[in-house]
Amino acid sequence: MFLMMAEVWHLSGVAEKLPQNGFWASLSFHQSHVPWIGCSLHDLIQPSFSFLVGVALPFSMLSRSSKGQSRKEMWYHTIRRSLILILLGVFLRSMHREMTYWTFEDTLSQIGLGYPFLFWLGFKNRKWHWAALATILVFYWLAFVLYPLPSTNFDYTAVGVPENWPHLMEGFSAHWNKNSNLAWAFDRWLLNLFPRESVFEYNGGGYATLSFVPTLGTMILGLIAGTMLKLKETELLKKWGLYAIVLVVMALILHLTGLNPIVKRIWTPAWTLFSGAFCFGFMILFHWLCDLKRIEKPFYWLKIIGMNSIAAYVLAHVGNEFIDQTFKIHLGENYAHLLGPTYSSLVSGSVILFVYWLLLRWMYHKKIFIKI
Repeated sequence: MFLMMAEVWHLSGVAEKLPQNGFWASLSFHQSHVPWIGCSLHDLIQPSFSFLVGVALPFSMLSRSSKGQSRKEMWYHTIRRSLILILLGVFLRSMHREMTYWTFEDTLSQIGLGYPFLFWLGFKNRKWHWAALATILVFYWLAFVLYPLPSTNFDYTAVGVPENWPHLMEGFSAHWNKNSNLAWAFDRWLLNLFPRESVFEYNGGGYATLSFVPTLGTMILGLIAGTMLKLKETELLKKWGLYAIVLVVMALILHLTGLNPIVKRIWTPAWTLFSGAFCFGFMILFHWLCDLKRIEKPFYWLKIIGMNSIAAYVLAHVGNEFIDQTFKIHLGENYAHLLGPTYSSLVSGSVILFVYWLLLRWMYHKKIFIKI
């Protein structure tokens, strides 16, 4: 969550002003999404968020069950949570627009779309979890394969792909090219059923509604990890480590053989496996540090953010401009030039992040937690 909030630093802008500096170029790369194939640190934010939803589910279900909630009541809460997440995502994407912007490709909406099925799986055993994951990924892969490739004279520039874009794939992998795949075609049908300012033709980044299906696969991996954690299984770190190795090997085989490229923007099955491996790796690291070694103080500031992740997510989408303008009013238009104009986004971004953290810290100590 902190990495998402830290977008306000705009490291790409700093890197552009220092074109010969490899350090800032590296930081910029890892604060940006890759154009299509591959992965940066920034690309792992959404999978990590989705994975943690799965990790938390067994504990949430146990808590509600211990409070005497019936399965019917739990289902009501699940459907309600799902709808709120979907609509909150739509609300945040509609800001600064003339009318409601009905798309469903962002983190909250994607989680909301898959959450009821994840909840249903929460009542099942681990064999069901693995079977559901395999079924989702295989059939999602097959659906893309069966969707016909565009004709040789297909105009990619008409769907937002720059001329001579170097990331277009050929051969079998072309089934997962930007804005010419199954998910793009589905959105051209689905999203035009909603009232819009203009006809939906494509998403500029290539993102798609149908990505919620393999995103559910990421949440299932989290559910598997969370169930193991809840049951306090022995040799937990070794098992998670084995899962991580198997997942990343499978992903690389799919990618290198051309059977399925690693593409985050349309959440290919290979991406689900690849990012899932990193999520298990993060779980291993923080479970070992915080739960087993009890090293908690260095991560206190992150805990404050994580305990109010929904509030942090919304703040990062609505508050940046307001805070920056407020400081400009009271400290002057150039308050962020403290380190010179090259680093102005670092100064303004740090101020915004500090204000957010103070607010979240106040909420934490007042035990105000925004839950859905």
